Amino acid sequence: MQQNEMEALLEACHLCPRSCGENRLAGEKGICGCDSRLLIARAALHMWEEPCISGEEGSGTVFFSGCALGCVFCQNQPIAKAEAGRFISMERLVEIFFELQSQGANNINLVTAGHYIPQVATALQEAKGKGLQIPIVYNSGGYELPERLKLLEGLVDIYLPDLKYASPALAQRYAHAADYFPRACAALAEMFRQVGEPVFDDRGILQRGMVVRHLALPGQAEDSKAILRYLWETYGNRIYISLMSQYTPLPHSKAFPELQRKLSDEEYEALIDYAVELGVENGFIQEGDAAEESFIPPFDCTGV
Repeated sequence: MQQNEMEALLEACHLCPRSCGENRLAGEKGICGCDSRLLIARAALHMWEEPCISGEEGSGTVFFSGCALGCVFCQNQPIAKAEAGRFISMERLVEIFFELQSQGANNINLVTAGHYIPQVATALQEAKGKGLQIPIVYNSGGYELPERLKLLEGLVDIYLPDLKYASPALAQRYAHAADYFPRACAALAEMFRQVGEPVFDDRGILQRGMVVRHLALPGQAEDSKAILRYLWETYGNRIYISLMSQYTPLPHSKAFPELQRKLSDEEYEALIDYAVELGVENGFIQEGDAAEESFIPPFDCTGV
């Protein structure tokens, strides 16, 4: 991406569906909480992604601070609110990619980078030109614009989006985003167009394709079933579905009493059964007690 193209996208920001229009290049902060400077909270091997992403060696995760969605129950709230991290240059970001590759990472995993798409696309172009070889994972909350995702075509190999809510009322209550479902569905369609059906290496590590995550929330079984049904009817077994049980009640969501408990084993097992009934074969589930605060990595600028 040319410098003038990148600057134009940041001068009046419409990178996400919020379309706040802030001049982030001049230091104004968008709804994501960030100006144009890259704010990174952690860059390290991560062992707790899906098995086909982390493998035994780990996924080279780069956690970007800031978030345009801002779910009230976010487990990564310190970075979602851009309260943690260190400002770095694009040159440093390229160096981080190569450092993670040298550590044996199975991939570069860009976590919540949507509000930095112009900078990330530029950094990826440079890194690939210099010989970066491992796959690029784009790890997203799903609230994206297809026209912005097109900037990543040919640069991202694996899309790892969430599909969080089907209900407009639920999306409005928890993320002030009643348009979440149609926006996310359009984004997923663009992601799938770019990468297609899954391709694995001989170790079972994903090299190309899409894995869609859904975090099941307590008491919202019907919404979760609507998500699973949509994914199955739209993509069948051409994608992988990751059904997550790791919802963790945290203090900042105390204003929502219905969220002050973990997902029960019965709720989760019923969703697994529903997915099986639909015909889902390409899926991941979580076993044991994943709903622990220790599941959340420290955002202490490791590797930044």
